[in-house]
Amino acid sequence: MTALRLLAAPDKFRGTASAHQIAAAVAAAGAAVSAECDSAPMADGGEGTLEALGGANRRSAVTGPAGDPVTAPWRLSRGVAVVEMALASGLALAGGAARNDPVNATTAGTGELIAAAVAAGARRVLVAVGGSATTDGGLGALEALPSPARMTGVEMVVACDVRTEFLDAATVFGPQKGATPPQVELLTRRLKRLAQIYERDFGVDVTELSGAGAAGGLAGGLAARGAALLDGFTVVADETGLPERIEDADVVVTGEGRYDATSAQGKVVGGVAALAAAAGVRAVAVVGSADPGAVAAAPEGLEIIDLTARFGPSRAMDDPCGCVTEAVESLLRLQR
Repeated sequence: MTALRLLAAPDKFRGTASAHQIAAAVAAAGAAVSAECDSAPMADGGEGTLEALGGANRRSAVTGPAGDPVTAPWRLSRGVAVVEMALASGLALAGGAARNDPVNATTAGTGELIAAAVAAGARRVLVAVGGSATTDGGLGALEALPSPARMTGVEMVVACDVRTEFLDAATVFGPQKGATPPQVELLTRRLKRLAQIYERDFGVDVTELSGAGAAGGLAGGLAARGAALLDGFTVVADETGLPERIEDADVVVTGEGRYDATSAQGKVVGGVAALAAAAGVRAVAVVGSADPGAVAAAPEGLEIIDLTARFGPSRAMDDPCGCVTEAVESLLRLQR
């Protein structure tokens, strides 16, 4: 009998398990039924993207979101650099929304990481932009970037985890970063002024670019300096060869901490489900919890296993990896 070919392609379960940990839990289920398992931990351009693309092999001291020095990990391999802005300018580094200074938080450190990558010989720089503390429109990063002449021949790609427009960045995400209503108004006025400056200085109207509001407008700022703004999941999928790996599988298991209405809109679960459907491969999403309405509207063919419904909220939260292994093993035994 030919061994079942299993692909583990989950996102992180935010706050409880990394994508690598969940993928390992799926692989353990596969091993229990003698399946061949390929592991492809995924991300959507937000936190966890660096890990999904191979993990850090470099570290640089840069300016943190509050202006204090931080040591940020990044990756350089074969001329391609991966920079995760959350590790240089992230909300977690600022101490969360309660301790963040949403008006003055800076993306300078992210720009410094890009500069370090270029100085080290990178010819392509992938910037993952989720999890930011900032709404500076990318100004801090741009001030830290090498000159346009020094950037000649360097391709910048921004992996966007949202499609928010530049001028909406403060309204949509400012409160999550600790901004009060008056501060949101101030930040929005500043973004409007920056958009005018970017168009004047670089000839790019960032207000017309989908995703330019990602990371408080950092995506738009980098676009003004020539970066391409791309769907984050697509970037990670292409870099890891996910479409081809799905075609080689019999079953693909994806997952995330919470399945809701946004899951099929540029997130990992929706992206994996679409690739699996195109390849005619069975797709299963194992999720920490799920919104019933979203499950009812899930993409055709996607099977959803709600760990909270199956194991109860306590175990689903305390032992997500064990729950994933048990649920997937049961599914695979039925598959056989």
